[in-house]
Amino acid sequence: MNKMQRIYLSPPHMSGNEIKFVQEAFDSNWIAPLGPNVDGFEKEICQYVQVNHGLALSSGTSGIHLALRYFGVGPGDYVFCSSLTFSGSCNPIKYQFANPVFIDSEPDTWNMSPKALVEAFEWAKKTCNMPKAVIIVDLYGQSADYDSLLQICNHYGVPVIEDAAEAIGSTFKGKKCGSFGNVGIFSFNGNKIMTTSGGGMVVTNDEDMINKMRFWSTQAREATRHYEHRDFGYNYRMSNICAGIGLGQLMVLDDHILLRKAIRQRYIEELKDLPVKFMPISDAGKPNYWLTVITLDEDSSLSTEEIIDALEASNIESRPVWKPMHLQPIFKECPFFPHLDNKKSVGEELFKRGICLPTGSAMTNNELERVIDSLKKIFNRVKI
Repeated sequence: MNKMQRIYLSPPHMSGNEIKFVQEAFDSNWIAPLGPNVDGFEKEICQYVQVNHGLALSSGTSGIHLALRYFGVGPGDYVFCSSLTFSGSCNPIKYQFANPVFIDSEPDTWNMSPKALVEAFEWAKKTCNMPKAVIIVDLYGQSADYDSLLQICNHYGVPVIEDAAEAIGSTFKGKKCGSFGNVGIFSFNGNKIMTTSGGGMVVTNDEDMINKMRFWSTQAREATRHYEHRDFGYNYRMSNICAGIGLGQLMVLDDHILLRKAIRQRYIEELKDLPVKFMPISDAGKPNYWLTVITLDEDSSLSTEEIIDALEASNIESRPVWKPMHLQPIFKECPFFPHLDNKKSVGEELFKRGICLPTGSAMTNNELERVIDSLKKIFNRVKI
């Protein structure tokens, strides 16, 4: 008996348009980094997000790194960051030999808690450890509460890096994610809602910022005939081939958002009798539905590990919610500010009870039914 075909969490979904741009790169011999596809991709992303400047990079993490350097973050400085996120959000803080301070989530969107952020700023003011920047994450494709968070950061005059790595196409009050901070960062990794195989993008309305980042990202080479370097830089630029994939992906992004939204709705309808809840959707914005995420009810007799293992036995990929950064061994000594008055962490509870379900926009009805049936069977083995 053949093993059932694997269902992945969020695999790439090609439209067919990507190969045209890649073929143009081959036909014109623009195989080396940079080229017409890169220029076009930056322009198209800027038009989509409604910002003035874009910089195509090798990853979203590299974009955060460049932003931190631009804001003068260095050894001994402090940077506030969402705790419930992937490590790529905060690792660049350590690249600059600075100190992360982690901020808990709030339960309505699972994004950075304004309440906890205020407490962190009060601590920073008392201890003379004011941050050089705040990194706000748009988690699982949903916007943070920028009305509240930006007001707090603006009050203290601290720039905001919007980590919209998971949120291209999402909105907050009609405005696209990536456009709220002083600078926005996207990721086009293979598991994102749109991909360039690997890569990222910086977007901003600050021309000086983008020019400096472009300079650093191309090894800080001076405008001379020979190779002249008066500053150090990085090999962070996106290739012309990868940008071609991105151009094709952007053409179908809005369609793929609708497909993932429909998948989430089907999960909601089919799993309504199970002891689970779905990641809440804020009335203030529209997510891109990158992943459908559930949390087990507190009285569930099953653990997330048991459910993930059972799905894996059926060759279905699922994952826990991100383990908060303040719980990671490498960051265990960093300050952390919880949302709740009893000092319990919202992010920690979500990690304990959260599961990301397959949400690929190319999922077939049969694949979706297979996941749903598997979940029902898992819960029916115990009392619901």
